[in-house]
Amino acid sequence: MAKHSPDARTVAKSLAAVVQSMRAAGVWDTQRPPAEAFANMGAFGMNSMPFTHWLRWVFVPNVEALIASDGPWPRSSQVSVHATREGDTDAVVQSLVPALSAFDELFG
Repeated sequence: MAKHSPDARTVAKSLAAVVQSMRAAGVWDTQRPPAEAFANMGAFGMNSMPFTHWLRWVFVPNVEALIASDGPWPRSSQVSVHATREGDTDAVVQSLVPALSAFDELFG
């Protein structure tokens, strides 16, 4: 049986936990990458910016826009899978995995 889509309030609460984790890890207050970094950034920003910058400047604003419009929600999210891979060599990213996993669980 397919899981129902979360409501905006649930997504907002989960996103707030992600942002709090980013603040606690010291990766929230980063300078916005230059415009060209967004042109061909690839999945999770891998081509042009660190993963934590992609979270701050792409993921969070995109989710905020979805919350404001109450969707449409993705069928799945795998941001924690990428964070887990990045976290193999980056303890700061590893510290974000629990909040990102909880976010992913909302979608699938």
